[in-house]
Amino acid sequence: MTPISKRVGVLGAGQLGRMLAIAGYPLGQKFGFYGMSDDEPSALLGHMHKQSDDTDSLQKLVDFADVITYESENTDVETVRKISQTTPVYPGEKSLFVTQHRGREKGMFDQLEIPCASYRIVDSLESLQLAVDEIGVPAILKTTTEGYDGKGQFVLKEKEQIDEAWKSIGGRELILEGFVEFHRELSIVAVRNANNEHVYYPLVQNVHHEGILRYTIAPAREVSEEIQQQAELYMQKLLDELDHVGVLTLELFETTDGLVANEMAPRVHNSGHWTIEGALTSQFENHIRAICGLPLGSTEPRQPLAAMINIIGETGPVEKVLTMDNVFLHLYDKAERKGRKLGHINLIADDEESLFSLFKELSDFLPK
Repeated sequence: MTPISKRVGVLGAGQLGRMLAIAGYPLGQKFGFYGMSDDEPSALLGHMHKQSDDTDSLQKLVDFADVITYESENTDVETVRKISQTTPVYPGEKSLFVTQHRGREKGMFDQLEIPCASYRIVDSLESLQLAVDEIGVPAILKTTTEGYDGKGQFVLKEKEQIDEAWKSIGGRELILEGFVEFHRELSIVAVRNANNEHVYYPLVQNVHHEGILRYTIAPAREVSEEIQQQAELYMQKLLDELDHVGVLTLELFETTDGLVANEMAPRVHNSGHWTIEGALTSQFENHIRAICGLPLGSTEPRQPLAAMINIIGETGPVEKVLTMDNVFLHLYDKAERKGRKLGHINLIADDEESLFSLFKELSDFLPK
């Protein structure tokens, strides 16, 4: 162990934990994971504590770790609260509590005067009908908890769909969000450490298909300094209000009136994967730096343009990727399955022409 080494416990053992470990080992950190099986992406990258082994496996991870983090905002709050009595957990309980519930999240946006869609919490067919009368259509009905990559959502285009929407995802607490007219979807990744140092990555543009992020372009084209500063101001408010330590990601809509907040995630994020080759310090390394009490690294891009393409469902012709310059393959050691994120491809380029030429060569990995 070096003077800056810590044992990092990760609640989860998926690809995010895997990439955290890959970024943390060169800094002298050690890793342990709390997951379901030895087949998970992180299983061979550190001490694996399986949930199915025995009731003490979580405690064994806690005993191992100097600091603990998590992969998902769906992590149990009570578990984090209990662990934090003896071992620091970053990001903290408040970040987890707020971001795992869309209603609480929207409430914080309102509290901090961060624009977001109009919304109503509903828990019955009758309350949904009232909410639609107030907000109007089109609108998006979502589960207040869980749900990702388009799951747990129903787009209401007309009032006649109310019964269908409730039958589809009802029977539980939901949130109805007014539709936002936007030009494009953006996101920003920021990092804060316990010394209240903040760093921000540039805004990026995200393109989704069937509810799943398919590719990201970084930095987003034609973003004014004013819009970047607006995004950073939103993030500064959120980071400080939450007393957040680690990476925080905010998804945004760009509208004619400025940026409107959509959702946030208290963790490293798919739209930040481009930073591995595209920034001087990746989101994964900066998260480890933040939770381990180390100085934060520069978020400056290495080259004028970068991009990330998700590999979804099928691995595809990845051998071709390995023959291309300025293109970098990241596979997660996951079995093929429809809609599953199996890996991603990062690209770097000096100009738009070069970047989109690479996109054309990689068309097999893009939605048809």
